[in-house]
Amino acid sequence: MKEGEPPGEAGPGPTGDEEPTTESDGAAPEPDLPPDVQKYDRFKKIEGGTYDRANDFLRDRTYITAREWAIARLCADFRTETGVEMTKIGENLPELVPFMTDTYTPQAVNQARAAFEEKVRKAGATFLYGAMSDFFTAEELDDVMYEATEVAKFLLEVEGVDLAVEEELEAEDRISEVMREVQEHSAALRHDEVCCPECGTEFEPETDQ
Repeated sequence: MKEGEPPGEAGPGPTGDEEPTTESDGAAPEPDLPPDVQKYDRFKKIEGGTYDRANDFLRDRTYITAREWAIARLCADFRTETGVEMTKIGENLPELVPFMTDTYTPQAVNQARAAFEEKVRKAGATFLYGAMSDFFTAEELDDVMYEATEVAKFLLEVEGVDLAVEEELEAEDRISEVMREVQEHSAALRHDEVCCPECGTEFEPETDQ
């Protein structure tokens, strides 16, 4: 799958050693779907049965799998005041996401969501360390953020989010500004400077009287 284009030709359903046990028996989906499942319109830009190609795209550019991406999105969309409707997500997974071909148990849904959250935390720590450790110049850090932003925007667009050009430019400017501040403050930390984490004002370290 090329960046900027949704996955193309059909492929088999979820595969891989980390995939959870599903509860599909090959039967046709029930015709009486819950109203919110019928109205759900994300992932419509992806044709059914393209899991492998979606998975390859994500593995080349992120730490998450297509399964984790889709289920994390569903868990956010089907959250209620009492929690995530994991049973509904699992039972209607093929109807909600075209490239998912099996139903999942609630435990499998929870497993995928937990895996997504753990990978985001680890990727965040890895990136922040790289940004704070002086491995990158400001220009190189901008390039890293640009590439990451492009992949994130593409995934959002595949989910069905329409991003205005003005919103994209504003988000990129804000991200660049934040990363410049991260680099400046981390440089102060590496050189044992005591400064305000918000404005960068240097302070004299307190000494014991």
